[in-house]
Amino acid sequence: MAKDQLQGALDLLILKTLARRALHGYAIAQRIQQISEDVLRVEEGSLYPALHRMEQADWISAEWRLTSTGRRAKYYELTETGRKQLAEEEEAWDRVAGAVAKVLRFA
Repeated sequence: MAKDQLQGALDLLILKTLARRALHGYAIAQRIQQISEDVLRVEEGSLYPALHRMEQADWISAEWRLTSTGRRAKYYELTETGRKQLAEEEEAWDRVAGAVAKVLRFA
């Protein structure tokens, strides 16, 4: 897979995770790991640069809040632009996944 496809997959995971509610970075990584049953792990070195890039692109917005444990954390949520991007990323992923499935089936 090309680097942009891997980045697109990470973007998709993050955007989809934020589609339900605002979360802080650690919670985003934990949620992806939990839902994937520990198959997918997003490391800080990939997560935070992606969040920063998405914030710059206006896909997400961020604000400082207190966590349930009373710690200050930056919470991220989707913007309207981010919701549109999520739909585009889902379509792109479906195309790639379908192409991979065809190669696996017919190669």
